Amino acid sequence: MVNVQLAAATAATVYVGPPAWTFGRVFSEWQAEPVVLAIAVLGTAGYLFGLVRLRRFGVPWAFGRTAAFLLGMALWVFTVCSGLGVYEKYLFTDRAVQSVVLLMVVPLLLAMGAPVSVLLEAAPERSRERMRALLRGRVAQVLMFPLVSTVVLIIPPWLLYFTPWYRLSLTTDLWNIAFHVGFVLFGLAYFWPRLQIDPVGRHYHPLLGVVITVAEVIFDAALGFILVFGSHMLVPDYWTSLHRPWGMSPRTDQSWGGAVLWGLGDIAGVPFLVALIIRVVREDRIETAKVDRRLDEEEAAARVTGQAAPAGAGLPRAAATPPPEEESTRPWWLDDPNLAHRFGGGEVGTGES
Repeated sequence: MVNVQLAAATAATVYVGPPAWTFGRVFSEWQAEPVVLAIAVLGTAGYLFGLVRLRRFGVPWAFGRTAAFLLGMALWVFTVCSGLGVYEKYLFTDRAVQSVVLLMVVPLLLAMGAPVSVLLEAAPERSRERMRALLRGRVAQVLMFPLVSTVVLIIPPWLLYFTPWYRLSLTTDLWNIAFHVGFVLFGLAYFWPRLQIDPVGRHYHPLLGVVITVAEVIFDAALGFILVFGSHMLVPDYWTSLHRPWGMSPRTDQSWGGAVLWGLGDIAGVPFLVALIIRVVREDRIETAKVDRRLDEEEAAARVTGQAAPAGAGLPRAAATPPPEEESTRPWWLDDPNLAHRFGGGEVGTGES
């Protein structure tokens, strides 16, 4: 009886999981995530099909957008199916890396690919008008309002780590899939209206996105600070139950994970900040071109007006229409044939004297 109880206790403390983490195993260890794989395959196929229709319609499309979208899909699959996915339930730091990539990097690349524009241009005319109506609707405008979309980006990490979602994502496949897909959707809800490459309900100056990015950095720093220096350890009983014989301790692992959320989150925001600055410069150039074009049109119209006056050269001077500037500075009586000679009105008065 004693031997049976000892064997049961020993079995309960046996580690069951992947081998010790190494950087090489991030690329050599793989697992299947059916939901993400299905989304990636269907999304990529739909995007490429839309591009074929665009080419058939003669609509130009930048290669960089296609490359960004495909890279985003590939990175999404890599994040959940490679070693990052294999070790996500065994290392706090691994999950932290996933959080940053799925929330900030993958959605940014997908949004840069302008998938909504592809869908709109490739859709039938009736469906296209319906989608545009939805984008112009009140619900879309509220969801794409800068304050709302910023909250959508800032809140998910706090919800993950300080609600039951974190424990459930470690112990339940359904909640883990919700993490893999939900973070990408939250990120898209932010980057879509901020980049404004795809159609949006309302246009906002990209400089506003630069200010919002600063606020997002502050919230990332606060979350990382709490995880690194806070005394509270997340789900300690879960980490203890793993009996992981390799790697750092759970408390050190959480500290490194918080540092990753803090530092990697800021680094991941740099490409977005660069994209916003480039868009600010482009919009300023577009606005400058519009002003220059308007000034050129006004100058051309002024030239046309100035050339119309000599058409009355064969008529008496009194019948000719003086330029607006002359009307405002020359007294009217100097051009009146009955009064000009009394006030030294030039040629008309001289002729009568």
